[in-house]
Amino acid sequence: MSPPAALRLAILDFDGTLADSFGWFCGVLNGVADRYGFRRVEAHEVDALRGLPAQAILRRLEVAPWKLPLIARHMRALAARDAAALRLFPGIAGMMRRLHAGGVTLAVVTSNRRDTVRRVLGPALSGLVAHTACGASLYGKTRKFRAVVRASGIAPAQVLCLGDEIRDAQAAAAAGLAFGAVAWGYTTPEALHLTRPAYLFETPDAVAAALLERRTAS
Repeated sequence: MSPPAALRLAILDFDGTLADSFGWFCGVLNGVADRYGFRRVEAHEVDALRGLPAQAILRRLEVAPWKLPLIARHMRALAARDAAALRLFPGIAGMMRRLHAGGVTLAVVTSNRRDTVRRVLGPALSGLVAHTACGASLYGKTRKFRAVVRASGIAPAQVLCLGDEIRDAQAAAAAGLAFGAVAWGYTTPEALHLTRPAYLFETPDAVAAALLERRTAS
């Protein structure tokens, strides 16, 4: 979809978009694989996996679909346990403050837990977020996106979803929302480019600059 003509709502992903959690994820993944009986990831496979959609990754790792809710719940518990070690990407705090000050309503939609999100963002940044939808299933973000848009009262044409994974792009498209991809997260920029996002951002500063320009365009 094309960029919003006049942006009023930015729906932000958490892991890989706001929070620099990929290293943590890699550090716990093989332990989760052993626990739930799917294939471990070797170091040489990581780059190739970062270029694949979630469905293809699950097939490569031989993850049984019925185990996905159990795995997701366990990963959320591990993230909550380790939340003190998770950090925001450089520039994220400034991006969120600039967008909020510029009149853009902020929301967070994530597979992670609400308490983890709030702990990593901290009270000041959490206070800038008007809507939070947590605990989304692997393919459940479309429903969360629609719920947040309804709660905000903002027209879908004035919304941008910001994320770092192919499934974020797919969920935004299914919800009829524009998607902005970020180049610093879990998925490679080359793979994200193939989803034809409205934007492909290299830095958080670029996000703020482009979205505030859209906010004042009309």
